[in-house]
Amino acid sequence: MRNIEFTYLYRDGGNYKKWGRVIFSNPTRLRLNAVEKALRANFMADGLFIADQIRLPEVFFNFRGEATSDDHCFHEYYSLTETRSKPNDGHLRSIGAFISEVRREARRGWREFDPTTTRC
Repeated sequence: MRNIEFTYLYRDGGNYKKWGRVIFSNPTRLRLNAVEKALRANFMADGLFIADQIRLPEVFFNFRGEATSDDHCFHEYYSLTETRSKPNDGHLRSIGAFISEVRREARRGWREFDPTTTRC
């Protein structure tokens, strides 16, 4: 069975990037195009989302009061790929469970915050 690697990034106002990757199991063999369509339908414009809200590791450059005016709270979806690598999601979610969590949080509303005044 092929798992699905979700690749995302943090891109600050200066266009510096830091990458994150999480591999989800895919026991129901969802197709990449269906997964991408479901995720994009629930992320904000340009694939933006709040990583902590969907229990993904934040990949900010700065932490705890060190944020600058170039920093913001959004992470950005980049790609999906099939992989034979083992799942590494810290919450042991399948890709289907991850999609459900993204949908639920999108319905609740993405909770923006200011990293210059809030813990990242």
